[in-house]
Amino acid sequence: MEGVIPDVQPVQRPGTVLLAATPIGDVEDASPRFVRALSEAEVVAAEDTRRVLALASRLGVRVNGRLISLHDHNEAERADAVIDLAADGARVLMVSDAGMPTVSDPGFRLVRRAVERGVPVSALPGPSAPVTALAVSGLPSDRFTFEGFLPRRDGEARRLLDSMAKDPRTLIFFESPRRLNETLVRMAEAFGGTRRAVVCRELTKVHEEVLRGDLNALIAQTSGEVLGEITIVVAGAREDQNAEDHVVAVLALASEGIRLKEAAAQVSEATGLRKNDLYKAALRRRDSER
Repeated sequence: MEGVIPDVQPVQRPGTVLLAATPIGDVEDASPRFVRALSEAEVVAAEDTRRVLALASRLGVRVNGRLISLHDHNEAERADAVIDLAADGARVLMVSDAGMPTVSDPGFRLVRRAVERGVPVSALPGPSAPVTALAVSGLPSDRFTFEGFLPRRDGEARRLLDSMAKDPRTLIFFESPRRLNETLVRMAEAFGGTRRAVVCRELTKVHEEVLRGDLNALIAQTSGEVLGEITIVVAGAREDQNAEDHVVAVLALASEGIRLKEAAAQVSEATGLRKNDLYKAALRRRDSER
């Protein structure tokens, strides 16, 4: 009928699970669809119920649905109960503290159980720290991998970084501000100190800061106190670089009386190649010439 404005349809269908991205800093990044979903959902599963209520207050919206705490420590045991509610026809909204659920945040187990039980799952796109950091980094974005947080144990972190040293894709990591400097040191040892990288701090917030340079420069820039949420973006390995191409330089330094490992370290600093690869290549060449 002419002149009749159609009713606004709900942003979420009954009997579904909707993963909703929340602002990673600036509250105005919340979309109108998110605001509607937050008010219309019968169930809101949240990583931290206090945070979602605080976010709703800042957005001027009331959470009318049932609030359920769903975080890393209880998701496995609560996922089925939440899916039961969706299976009975409820609109279930899943939110994490910041960014998209399941991306280094709770939600994966919930989605997996929903898929296994045939409950529809959809996503309400929005802010994402890894993609935002990649976009502002100026590093190649055609191929990239998100690695989340490195293991806390030194040996595990070093082994994981060593396994990525020859990956040509841009690498994205989360890190605690307290561990930022030591993580950059480990990266320099694994990737070479001249590997380009970017440290993004407090993205979209008032004190947003983007530090650019090679890993050596970033180590120097982060030697003091660092605060805030941190995302690190590291350039992928250059496929045209080969340790064998720089063996002569390593052996030349060694012939001047420098220990072979130290010579490999110096060439690593200059080329961005891994110290261990240079050392092993030089050792093989030296042994073969004896």
